[in-house]
Amino acid sequence: MTEIVSVAPASPAAGKIEPGDLLVSINGTPIVDVLDYQFHSYDADLTVAVKSPGGRWRLCSIQKHEGEDLGLGFDSYLMDKSRPCQNRCIFCFIDQLPQGLRETLYFKDDDIRLSFLTGNYISLTNLTEAELHRIIGLKISPINISVHATDPHIRTMMLGNLRAGQCLDVMKRLGAAGISMNAQIVLCPGVNDGAILSGTMADLETLYPQLQSVSIVPVGLTRYRERLYPLASVDQGLAHVTIDRVEEFAASCLLKYGTRLFFCGDEFYLKAGRPLPAEDAYEGYPQLENGVGLLRSFRTEFEEALEERKNFPSPAPFSIATGASAAPFLTDLLATAAEKCGKIDHSIHSVRNDFLGPSVTVAGLVTGGDIRAQLAGLDLGAKLLIPKTMLRHGGELFLDDMTITALSEALGIPVIPVDVDGKSFLDAIFS
Repeated sequence: MTEIVSVAPASPAAGKIEPGDLLVSINGTPIVDVLDYQFHSYDADLTVAVKSPGGRWRLCSIQKHEGEDLGLGFDSYLMDKSRPCQNRCIFCFIDQLPQGLRETLYFKDDDIRLSFLTGNYISLTNLTEAELHRIIGLKISPINISVHATDPHIRTMMLGNLRAGQCLDVMKRLGAAGISMNAQIVLCPGVNDGAILSGTMADLETLYPQLQSVSIVPVGLTRYRERLYPLASVDQGLAHVTIDRVEEFAASCLLKYGTRLFFCGDEFYLKAGRPLPAEDAYEGYPQLENGVGLLRSFRTEFEEALEERKNFPSPAPFSIATGASAAPFLTDLLATAAEKCGKIDHSIHSVRNDFLGPSVTVAGLVTGGDIRAQLAGLDLGAKLLIPKTMLRHGGELFLDDMTITALSEALGIPVIPVDVDGKSFLDAIFS
């Protein structure tokens, strides 16, 4: 039973269920968590059993539109505790964070419910047989799975969990039950690249069409790796070889199934110094949140917004702060804009990541402290644009807990977070 902490006014449950009641069942089915709640409250005619704080049980008959939310609020999104990760992955990014950050940054979730509800990737290692049956029974789809390798011995070593080797078998069971899946492979040089990667792709291909897409992304390493498994970053040579390997395999899938199925993350192309694939190569961007096609989508949106825009008021001088990997991309975009609307007085600052280490080059992990240290005293113009992905905790804090307000005060100009899409970026330039 889960306590109901709020009931939305004018919702189907308003006037029948009260805050403080305990939710017991819907149409006779006990409600364990948010999956049960969403699945069993979907129908139009419901009988909801609740228990009052005084211990009185009652049945509430509720009629609503099919799919309409009951309007009940709970203390936690899951209506339960999030299930922590039980692995010791050799590439775990959380294990590479420095001490002293806020506690929430160190929590490792591995919850299949969050995979379905928020798109999180899970390892399947803490999935019990009973939970697997429930997921299949509820037809929960899609599920996002961190595979990394299908060879049982290699995956067990990479995840540090004896149950890790069962991944492919579990995915086959999910696929046979009609559950759709997406997968990711974090590529670790010398561990799951080369022939191992080819074998993993060959195994995963057999799960099509239930397996809808697979992203391959390079391992991220910080400077805080003392006493951790020795790993090397993906270099330019390996990035080239991996792109060729994946694109060749994806081309064969395209011929057989009409989909490439396998996609390299943008970081591989940046590391290799190769142009991004054409937009149609991303097939609607199924792995956009995993960094696959984000830059191509950004460029397309930017160029479309540039074509549609009717006037280009001369913007005040401004600056952009970003990670080292994205700086050349943004430089190219601004050059494209200048071709259409004339000179744009700007500067782009590639911020070195001293907080996590110079091998971390993505914009989303740049800290406010590094921006302040490297840009203070420079002529930044009238405003500094940053991507919103740098911010955490409701859009106010950088990874190092510096606030937007504190950074603005330190630099003496407004710091403006911009949504990571091309139109928002163009609007921010000319606003």
